[in-house]
Amino acid sequence: MARPVGPDGVPGPFHPFFIGLGGALLMAALFTDYMYSSNALMQWSNFSAWLITGGLVLALIAVIVLLIDFAIGRARLIRWLDFALVGVAAILSLVNVFVHTRDAWTTVMPTGITLSLIVTILLLPAGLRGWRVTATRVPAPGERA
Repeated sequence: MARPVGPDGVPGPFHPFFIGLGGALLMAALFTDYMYSSNALMQWSNFSAWLITGGLVLALIAVIVLLIDFAIGRARLIRWLDFALVGVAAILSLVNVFVHTRDAWTTVMPTGITLSLIVTILLLPAGLRGWRVTATRVPAPGERA
């Protein structure tokens, strides 16, 4: 997998790849929740639970990789807005996966699909900003990260 190289010749951090994969799975759960709400076929609810679980597993891997990025110096400063968006989405997804363990219609309507919608809204800006929750270099005094 080719990694983008910064101006100083150091490869970029690895965590955005895993955050992006997990985020894509968490956002896909909104689609499967919608499909379940439109036709009540229980398998769509199962798909949602699997997608959310997979997204949370990848979020855990992303945290481990983020710590490694800090340890080897590929990441330096936390971008707090992106970190908060991804963190809140992960916490809401944890609640959502527990909601999806209930039976039948109550797994999705209305709580499950609402949580999936909120998670998607939180993750869209993080995705548009490149799934990166850190700055790759320390900004100069007076410069924004």
